[in-house]
Amino acid sequence: MLVDANIFIDVFGNDPVWKDWSLSQLKAQSFKQDLVINHIIYAEISLSFTASEQLDAFLEEARIVVLGIPKDAAFLAGKAFAQYRKNGGTKTNVLSDFFIGAHAQVAGMPILTRDVQRYRAYFPDVPLVTPTMQ
Repeated sequence: MLVDANIFIDVFGNDPVWKDWSLSQLKAQSFKQDLVINHIIYAEISLSFTASEQLDAFLEEARIVVLGIPKDAAFLAGKAFAQYRKNGGTKTNVLSDFFIGAHAQVAGMPILTRDVQRYRAYFPDVPLVTPTMQ
């Protein structure tokens, strides 16, 4: 399962609304399947650490694997971004959600996330575990 950065940010930042849900999902999902992040998510959650060694130690302790983004997923992310722009999207660089969604689609992994909108719109076949499913 690919774990979106917002789940970690909820936990690291002690989010008063989402921390408990995110932490419980991390625990529950870790019993069902391997938890995975990619380098995009790694960069996003690195903001909560002062050194890469600290982040790496956390990931190792939590048994979370860091995978590179396959070339096919990077290509698909670009295509999804092009569709986003065609649909009126205003961002000028490929957004992290497109890399994450494409990686999940190519690898056949679900995503644990609170950000549903872009994944549903551009990667409708990727299974999502979200608060709305509870």
